[in-house]
Amino acid sequence: MSRASETLIVGKIGAPYGVKGWVKINSYTEEQAGIFDYQPWQLGDGKEYRVDQWRVHNKSLVAKLDGVNDRNEAEAIKNLDIRIQADLLPDLDDDEFYWRELLGMKVVTEQGYDLGTVKELFETGANDVMLVKANINDAFGQKERMLPYLPEQVIKHVDKQAKTITVDWDPGF
Repeated sequence: MSRASETLIVGKIGAPYGVKGWVKINSYTEEQAGIFDYQPWQLGDGKEYRVDQWRVHNKSLVAKLDGVNDRNEAEAIKNLDIRIQADLLPDLDDDEFYWRELLGMKVVTEQGYDLGTVKELFETGANDVMLVKANINDAFGQKERMLPYLPEQVIKHVDKQAKTITVDWDPGF
């Protein structure tokens, strides 16, 4: 899939808010209001929408979308995913990566042992963690491993072209 046609889910439409077509917005962006930086939105109904107005309401977000003018129209888009074109995201430096770029990458130790592929990434209080699904014939009997995503300490090199992450990690752990 080419980057130009790739879409990402950045949030979800919530319940209607009021009677004039406003809806609650569940944002998945790092900064909650950052979701409004990326437009147009493609909702699960296949249509594109632009945000006409938005505001913070009781620590959450509400928005009025163009073309959604009453409570019934707001109800019709409730629970739809909010997608954006991936190319709307800012370009990163060569040593920075979006998590979606790391998913599915092969993870190998500096000694060449294949630990498996990145299945998931998630945040913890201390640092980000990579969940690596091991190969079926893992010599150490591991089904999956959790590796801290610590550049320079654990993560030694990420090769986007080869889709490989080289790590300093004991395969027996």
